[in-house]
Amino acid sequence: MAERKQVAVAVAAILNDANQILIAKRPSDKHQGGKWEFPGGKIEAGETTPEALVRELKEELGVVCAVEQMTALIDISFDYPDKSVRLDTWVVRLDAEQAQTAHGAEGQPVEWVSAQALAEYEFPQANVAIVDALLKQLG
Repeated sequence: MAERKQVAVAVAAILNDANQILIAKRPSDKHQGGKWEFPGGKIEAGETTPEALVRELKEELGVVCAVEQMTALIDISFDYPDKSVRLDTWVVRLDAEQAQTAHGAEGQPVEWVSAQALAEYEFPQANVAIVDALLKQLG
């Protein structure tokens, strides 16, 4: 059997001033569709993860942010039956104005939730380690 190509993904655990986390619902026609996720997207050739996040957050959420607002959280690889992903996950802290502008720019539902409320949402299996790392960091 041929080895699956791994997809490199930049993932943002976005926090506002109240330490709420922004999550988005995946389109039903996409891989793991209908589940909630942390925003982000594929890392393009020549991009660093923070550069990819700056681009993706503008495209997906209408948020303009800077690399200086980001800190590395966790870098994990996960194999689904049909796909292999590497999720390079960073915490992105938004100021009040940036957080207020965040919206589903591609029509996807988005919600600000408390860390404790994350357990109430269904995430793709690969995101479980991200949730755990984020909860540990937020205490």
